[in-house]
Amino acid sequence: MKEHLVNSIKANLAAEYGKNLKHATKTEIWQSLSRSIMQVLTENWENTRETYRKGKQAFYFSAEFLVGRSLLNNIVNLGIYDEVQQAVQELGFDLQDLEEEETDPGLGNGGLGRLAACFLDSSTTLNYPVTGYGILYRYGLLKQLFENGFQKEYPDEWMEYPYPFNVKRSEDRVMVRYQDLDVIAEPYDLPVTGFGTKNVNVLRLWKPEPAEAFDFNLFNSQRFDDAVIERNRVSDIFRVLYPNDTSYDGKVLRVRQQYFFVSASLQNILKIYEKEHGTDYSKFADFNSIQLNDTHPVLGIPELIRLLVDEKDVEWDQAFAITRKTFAFTNHTTLAEALEKWEISIFQFLFPRIREIIQKIDNELRNELRTCHFNSDQIEKNSIIHDGMVHMANMAVYMSYSVNGVARIHTNILQDTTFNCYFKIWADKFNNKTNGVTPRRWLRTCNPKLSALLTELLGNEDWVTDLSLLKKLLPYEKDEKVMQRLMEIKRENKVVLANYIEKREGIKIDPDSVFDVQVKRIHEYKRQLLNAFAILDQYFYLKDNPGTKITPVTYIFGGKSAPGYFRAKAVIKFINEIAKKVNNDPDVNDQMKVVFVQNYNVSYAEKIFPAADLSEQISTVGKEASGTGNMKFMMNGALTLGTYDGANIEIIEFAGEENNFMFGSNLKDFPATLDFYNSQWQYGNIPGLKRIVDSLVDGTFNDNDTGMFRELYNSLLYGSNWEKADIYYVLGDFADYKKRRQDAFEAYQDKASWAKMCWQNICNSGQFSSDRTIAQYAEEIWKVTPEPIA
Repeated sequence: MKEHLVNSIKANLAAEYGKNLKHATKTEIWQSLSRSIMQVLTENWENTRETYRKGKQAFYFSAEFLVGRSLLNNIVNLGIYDEVQQAVQELGFDLQDLEEEETDPGLGNGGLGRLAACFLDSSTTLNYPVTGYGILYRYGLLKQLFENGFQKEYPDEWMEYPYPFNVKRSEDRVMVRYQDLDVIAEPYDLPVTGFGTKNVNVLRLWKPEPAEAFDFNLFNSQRFDDAVIERNRVSDIFRVLYPNDTSYDGKVLRVRQQYFFVSASLQNILKIYEKEHGTDYSKFADFNSIQLNDTHPVLGIPELIRLLVDEKDVEWDQAFAITRKTFAFTNHTTLAEALEKWEISIFQFLFPRIREIIQKIDNELRNELRTCHFNSDQIEKNSIIHDGMVHMANMAVYMSYSVNGVARIHTNILQDTTFNCYFKIWADKFNNKTNGVTPRRWLRTCNPKLSALLTELLGNEDWVTDLSLLKKLLPYEKDEKVMQRLMEIKRENKVVLANYIEKREGIKIDPDSVFDVQVKRIHEYKRQLLNAFAILDQYFYLKDNPGTKITPVTYIFGGKSAPGYFRAKAVIKFINEIAKKVNNDPDVNDQMKVVFVQNYNVSYAEKIFPAADLSEQISTVGKEASGTGNMKFMMNGALTLGTYDGANIEIIEFAGEENNFMFGSNLKDFPATLDFYNSQWQYGNIPGLKRIVDSLVDGTFNDNDTGMFRELYNSLLYGSNWEKADIYYVLGDFADYKKRRQDAFEAYQDKASWAKMCWQNICNSGQFSSDRTIAQYAEEIWKVTPEPIA
């Protein structure tokens, strides 16, 4: 294998760049090596595709897939890491250096996209016939840089070099038609390898191309801009993930984007079905199950009906029934803002036929609700079209044969409140599938030293595909030498992260301090502001009490705000202002530091999770559907400081509440607490809190006259015409949160006890492998079976 790889890399280098090793750059060597890996997996990739086409398949529709880098993941999964390392060394290069040449694909943003990527990894590893469908974004969400503490957005230029793991499949291109525009959808396939299997699944990403790329006559008439206007309009469709939708034009682009990839994907699925099973569409749902990852792909429902009725001559009633047996829906949020709804005028403008079909679906729903004796107000509230808007979640729940939440508490909320009307009628379609993460990337690959310890103790690597086996290692918590090795590995990982942060951010941090980490999308309900307030409280305490010694701590933040989210961007600026004050103050910076890493992505996460001591999971109760970062921290031996929300509840059930640090109300009690909550009381009565909140507006920190900090201040104390003050209970939880964090810092002083708590989390993390989740989807929702290739 080694000699084959050496020769293959040289051949690719010559063919692609016309160079030999002497003149090649690291990027060119990475490209050539990556193409060699593609050659290794191609035969099995083709065999997998052919095997899957014969039986029932599942298709995962998602607006984002946060896949991370492919090279290392593929060579680990293929079991050829040592051979690749030897081949690269023989050529005079270092494999770790080459890995850094790969840019993270800009195909996702947060937990939704990372979950989708984990699910594809698990589907392949377990040999399930699952294909992902999405969009080949040109610039992803954004590249985040800080300028004077403010988030500034730049294009995420991840495709400046050809991406060797993406393969163009022009033979499968299709046409997507809008009222005002025809667009060619060009498919690009990315291989998804699994661990310990020959199967190679596929993530198919669609790139839009103009039906007419260039108007020669306009160009000849010297109307140069007009000559390429259609190309520019088409390029808008895939230019960025989640275009800013604060304007009407932005909303139109969002809907256009969503329709583009679901229409292309459904046309592709129908083509495969016809080739294998003919044109009897009555059996379509017997061979195809389509999972909708949140509301972004829900336009696939009316589009499948349109394709069946208008292009395949299927009667409406039959097409309607087929569609209801084909789609399954995963809801990821109870936040009203995230349950997508769009002005019906957008549908009329882009595709009147789709609007007409949605109207007919809505009529069917209203009739069923009447039959079930709901009153007119209930029918209107739960209909698909009302208030001039199309409510995508309502359409998804009505038209899908399965509706699932992503943690037990979240699913209960969906059944009891969010979709209670539907649950009363169709209780059987509701189910829970608690999220999971792949142990291949999030433990085996990103934390090789801990993985080696687990393998040594277990005697094999079987845990990589059956994480529940780690439970057998629990008795080692009594082995002092093993616990000492665990803490040594953690410190080595912290040194790696500290060096990386110093190189990337220019901030030197102490690997012997507690690494207290909150990395996730910036949103008010995730309460990065609560974390910031507690940090500021600690800073004021040290300033007011010179000579006081505390547990040294480094606070690490990471995450991006949506470009149009004013308050979230204010939180980023506020944290960076605190960091500047703390890090530059010699009175305190030997005991505490604050770092907000820029452009947090999968590659950064792969260094952060193995190094973390404390995992901040502090969302407002009832707002976080599940979370997956909490699971990655758990697998890598970080302890949770969290609320009774999302999957935190299930984590402490398995790892033990005594091995984590929980605070705040539970879901049952919280609504009553919130009803009587007045943030002004906490502001005036909790020691130190008034000073902290006032720092937003009293000149302690500078927001450059943007009004950002005043907006945060008012939202906490006064609210607005449309919402009460502090709806996310930041001030309400402050005292309890502060106490439990202090408890964690004190517990860290006893390293032997801390190590045992970490071990309990690691060994009980098997429940949170995405292999478990995907097996449940496959068996209980999709009804697909493993199809290992010969």
